[in-house]
Amino acid sequence: MRKQRLGSNFDSFLDEEGLREHATAVAAKRVIAFQLAEAMSAKGITKSEMARRMGTSRAALERLLDPENSSVTLLTLQSAARAVGGKLDIRLALRPPPP
Repeated sequence: MRKQRLGSNFDSFLDEEGLREHATAVAAKRVIAFQLAEAMSAKGITKSEMARRMGTSRAALERLLDPENSSVTLLTLQSAARAVGGKLDIRLALRPPPP
């Protein structure tokens, strides 16, 4: 006898639980925090220097680099990207509604 699947996939589960937007935001923030930390390390930029380049406090930089803290503004992200010699690239991906 074949077992019946309880859910179609993980995305469906997140949708059903109302968690997809939060999970996506946290995942994106983790990637950005990782990328910034890697860029800082590759360029030899300390946290104090990064905060100075961004014109912000060390505490604010710590929040930015905290992968669990998904509350960050676009201006902060843009400032951080510029501080490591990069640029912020954001896009809106529109998907057609499911049938």
